[in-house]
Amino acid sequence: MPTLHTLNGTVCTLHLGDGENRFDLDWVAAVHRALDELDAQGSPRTLITVADGKYWSTGLDLDWIGANPSRLNDLMIATHELFARVLSLPVVTIAAVQGHAFAAGAMLALAHDVRVMRADRGYFCLPEVDLGLPFTPGMNALITARLSRPTAHEAMLTGRRYGGERAAELGLVHAATSEDGLLPTALELAHAIGAKDATTLATIKSRLFGDTLGTLRDAALNTV
Repeated sequence: MPTLHTLNGTVCTLHLGDGENRFDLDWVAAVHRALDELDAQGSPRTLITVADGKYWSTGLDLDWIGANPSRLNDLMIATHELFARVLSLPVVTIAAVQGHAFAAGAMLALAHDVRVMRADRGYFCLPEVDLGLPFTPGMNALITARLSRPTAHEAMLTGRRYGGERAAELGLVHAATSEDGLLPTALELAHAIGAKDATTLATIKSRLFGDTLGTLRDAALNTV
C-alpha cells in the first residue's frame, strides 16, 4: 500500500508500492492517508512520488471493477478527487516514473508539477481509446491542462506507448534519465525549484487550474 517517507526537512517521498499499483478504493484511500500525513507535517515543500519494480501505476483495477460493479461510481469519484488533490497540493510535486505509467496511472503522473521518467524502460500511455473507455470530462480536463494540444491529441486518440526519451521530447515528461539517475534528477529539480511558501503555491495552483479542478471535483456528475 502507498506510504509516505521523509527524506529530509523539505522533501518527502510518496511510495506507491512495488506491484502494478492499480486503483481500487482501498489503494486510493491509502494515497489520501499518506497525503494527510504530508499535510500534517506542514514543513515539507517538495513531494516526490516513486514506486519500485516494473510499474509506476497501471491505473484503474479492472479486475476489482469487474468484481464490484456497484462500486464503480465510488471509485471514479475517489479517483477524480485524488487527481484534484495532487494537482492542487500546496507543495512542489515531482513524479519519478521508473516503470509503466498507464491510463489513470499516467493521469496521476500528469497531476504532478514535474515528471521525470526512466529513459530505457517503461511506457507512458493513455490506452483508453483501445479499451473502449472514453475519457471522463474530468480526465479530459486534466490531460489537456497539462499537455500541448498536439501531444494530447496524439496520446488520447492513438493510445500510443511512449518510452522515456520520446515522452520527454513531446513534453509528457520533463526529463528522461537512467534508472540510477531517476531520484537524483528528481532531487536536483526539487532543489532547482526551491522551497516555496505553501499558501502562495496553493493560491497559484487554484487559479492556474481553476477550471480543471472544478471539473474534477464535479466528478459525481462527470463519470459517464
